[in-house]
Amino acid sequence: MWVDFARSMVPLMAMPAELLAGVLKADEGQKWKVLSLAGGHGMYEITIARHNKNAEVWTVDWPNVLEVACENAAAAGVASRYHTIPGSAFDVEYGDGYDLVLVTNFLHHFDLPTCTNLLRKVSAALKPGGRTAILEFVPNEDRVSPPMAAGFSLTMLAGTPAGDAYTFSEYQELLANTGFRSSELHPLPPTFFSVVIGKK
Repeated sequence: MWVDFARSMVPLMAMPAELLAGVLKADEGQKWKVLSLAGGHGMYEITIARHNKNAEVWTVDWPNVLEVACENAAAAGVASRYHTIPGSAFDVEYGDGYDLVLVTNFLHHFDLPTCTNLLRKVSAALKPGGRTAILEFVPNEDRVSPPMAAGFSLTMLAGTPAGDAYTFSEYQELLANTGFRSSELHPLPPTFFSVVIGKK
């Protein structure tokens, strides 16, 4: 199922991947070690590697899903800088010294204690001053707007054991409790996504 899902998401994720690369200033070309969790199709980290020739990327996902990401990396011409870590993001060793960890469309599957445990692991993998970029549907504090993000919260209620669409204040608390000293919110119009950036 996840292989088919990864393939089907590629055209839909091209625009938010470009917007995310812009927010992160990938074009500045700094030497980056990048980790992507549950990378799926790989478009977010592949787009960063395409914009930043000095970025070396590692991505975590199930082995069969990583085959899709590797195909996309080869098509984008970044295969030599694209590395895989097969397995569950909760179980595998990430390594350390990362400048950037991408957590895209993943945390909404889980409850807050599970997200806390994962972000602690993310924090430990980052170098001092490193960043995590969490791309998600982020509803307003009233939790009923904007409609797409609020509706996605209902989708997670119906489709996952304990998932949700979290507000920025919830992400701020998550990040503050897991080793991050600051956080900021960046909407990504015209898409429905936002990115929360936490700095260690």
